Parts: sequence; C-alpha cells; structure tokens
Amino acid sequence: MIDIDLAVRPDDLMPAVERMWQLSARKILAIQADSTRRSGTPVFTVEGRYSAQGWTEWTQGFEFGSAILQFDATGESSFLELGRDNTFQYMASHVTHLGVHDHGFNNVSTYGNLRRLMLEGRFPFDAREQAFYELALKASGAVQAARWSPTNEGQGFICSFNGPHSLFSDTIRSLRALALAHCLGHRLMGENDQAISLLDRLVQHARTTAEYNVYYGQGRDTYDVRGRVAHESIFNPHNGQYRCPSTQQGYSAFSTWTRGLAWIMLGYAEQLEFLPTVPDEEWEEWGGREDIERLMRRAATASCDFYLDNTPTDGVPYWDTGAPGLVLLGDVTSRPADPFNDHEPVDSSAAAIAAQGLLRLGHYLGTDSTDGKKYWQAGLTVLRTLLDEPYLSTGEAHQGLLLHTIYHRPRGWDHIPPDSQIPRGESCMWGDYHLREACLYLQRVARGEPYYSFFAPA
Repeated sequence: MIDIDLAVRPDDLMPAVERMWQLSARKILAIQADSTRRSGTPVFTVEGRYSAQGWTEWTQGFEFGSAILQFDATGESSFLELGRDNTFQYMASHVTHLGVHDHGFNNVSTYGNLRRLMLEGRFPFDAREQAFYELALKASGAVQAARWSPTNEGQGFICSFNGPHSLFSDTIRSLRALALAHCLGHRLMGENDQAISLLDRLVQHARTTAEYNVYYGQGRDTYDVRGRVAHESIFNPHNGQYRCPSTQQGYSAFSTWTRGLAWIMLGYAEQLEFLPTVPDEEWEEWGGREDIERLMRRAATASCDFYLDNTPTDGVPYWDTGAPGLVLLGDVTSRPADPFNDHEPVDSSAAAIAAQGLLRLGHYLGTDSTDGKKYWQAGLTVLRTLLDEPYLSTGEAHQGLLLHTIYHRPRGWDHIPPDSQIPRGESCMWGDYHLREACLYLQRVARGEPYYSFFAPA
C-alpha cells in the first residue's frame, strides 16, 4: 500500500522537476542525433540505446511530443522547432491510420500540443497553421471513431488493433482524439451521408470500458475485486455479445496488468475534466452530464483505490499484480519496490501514467476534500519517487529518461542484462513522455500557469 505523504507540496518537487528537464533535454537530443533513429520508431532501450520493435508505430507521437513538452516547460525554442518539424514530416500517416487504437497517443501528443501552445500564445499565431493542426485533429478523431464494434446491448467500443472482438483498456486515453474533434465541430460521415456523433462514440466507449474492463467488487466472477482492471475484453464479433476478460501484455485475464490499470486511471480522470467544457444540453441524449460523470467517477475512483492498495509503499508497481514470481518476494506492498530483485520486474512507466491520473482526479475532486486530497498527495508521492534514483536516468550514455520500465513481459521483448534474471534498467518512449507530461502538469500548477489539459484552451 502506498505510504502517502500528506505534507509534500508541488513546490517541494520543483528542484527535482528542473533537474529532470535538464536531463530530458540531453536525452531528446541524443535520440534525434542517433544515426539509426529512422530504421523504425523508437520504442524501448536496449543497453541504454533506443531501438524499434515492430508491432504498431504507437510511440512516434511520444517521441516528437516529448520535444514539444520540453519547449512548453523550458521555453527553449529549438525544441519547439524539433517537435514541429518532425510532426510535419512524419506524423501524417498516423492521422489516417485505420488499423490502430492509438490516435489519442500519437496525434494529440503532437498536433494537439502544438495547437494548444499556439492558442496560448507561446509562439506566433498563424491562422493557416492552426487550421492545419485542427484538420489533422478532426481527421484523427473521425478515423479513430470509425474503428467501431457494436455490442448486443445497443452500445459499442473502439476496437483494438487485435480486431473487432477486442476492447483494450489503453484506448480510454484515445478518447481525447474524439473529444477534440467534436469540440472542433467535426463528425464522422458514414454510408449514405450518415452523420455520426463523435461525442456519442466517446460516451459509448467510456461506458463499455467501465462496465467490462473495470471491476467493482460485485461478484462478477471469482476474481472480482473492486478497482481491478482487465487489459482486454473479448466480444463475439458476430452478435456483439461479451465473452470473457483477456490480456495481451499482462500475466493473466484474472490479474491486473498495472499499465492497463494506469491507462484507466488517467483516461477517466481526463474525461472527467473534459465533461464540464461541453454544454449540458449536449449530454442529454445519453442521460445527462451527471449520469456520465457518475459512471466515469466510479471507474476512476475504483481503479485509483486499487492502485493505492496494491502498489509498494513508494508508489512504483510491479508489472502485474498476479505475476507468479511475486510470491517469492513476500508482501511486496509493505515496502518500497525493488527493481533489482531476481523474480519479477517493476514497471515505472505504469507509475508515471498513474501519477498523473492520481493528480488529475485529486484536482477534479478538490484537494480540500478528503478523497481529493488523498489522490492528489498520492500522485505527488509517486512522482517524487520517479524523480530520483534509481528511476531517474542520470547517465550521460543512456538515451532513456525513466528507468526500470516494461513493455511486453509475456513475449520477452524487454532487455535482460547479463547479471540479472529479469528485465531492468531500461526505458520506454511512453514512460519518458508521461514522466515529462506529469512534471509539466505539476510545474504549471506550482507556478500558477494555465492548467494543462488536452482540450485547453477550452
């Protein structure tokens, strides 16, 4: 169980955040200068150097988005140009990518952040450039919404790259793409010019995910523990009937892959923040804003509570709560995580995502409330751990920023050093990006700057 520090404040972390940005700058430039970087999108490091891993190109937005976040935090214009130029040159294919559920990762992290910064006045306004960003975001939201599978209950979901039967927990954060496109006045056009509401598909996906991927301790199956998350839900593609939980990157369908848990935590917290920006009358078709808020809040609080209860005291989880080697480590939730053990790896990338989810949920609920303060202080506690060794990568030769991350343990993709029995000491592009994003979020709060959200300026 996380030992929540109720005394730590955002200002207390600012020296560590500033140190992180200094390290971050060197890491971004090292990746950019690597002569092999165009052999494939960087995914994770092997012996400290970023390498590609063909599955889907879901990390390129994190690569270029990291430079944009670096500019946002530091004002160093060279990073703006780096992120902007690479977005212009390499991201177009991601906008119209029909085969993935990752539009919220790739395109909101690049086109979305650039549009936001321009509208904030952080670099010179250009109407045509704004229109370019907005066209990309409109198309991305519509393409993501078109990846649709109906259920037999009159609902539906954005299916994962596995196919029409597959609902991933990861995809809750791709709802950002639909939200932005809707706010820009866009719709998906179907057969016979049928106009399909992107807000409708956002709500349906959020409901289906909350119902099937998040557990609430109501006896749904033998392993129904409140807040537990299934990485994947399987539906019969012929009639839309739910069949069973599943996983691709976790240990089992009945344990919790902690990065999937973190996506749920952050995804619902962000959508809760988005809800009030849409006029109440637009939500009436789906039962009203209060009903949708209740559903999202239930999923967010349950998943965050599960994280708090099932994570080591310093806030960094092991890669799966049911990983078989954990029994050899004893009660791992009663002490800090040990990334150097011989049995099961931790996943600091899940912690970086979860930290932001905890902070956003705490802010949404109000840090003067009991629950809001609990989540807010837990987020600060987790982030403080990540901003220090052994998780912050301080080595000059290592291209990664956040150490001890895991990509795909079941497939054995993660590098295992010669002196270890398990993967450790490496970084991944989403872990680095989300550490930067959490730090930018907190830095803006500490400095009293405009609140950082995917939909700002609203």
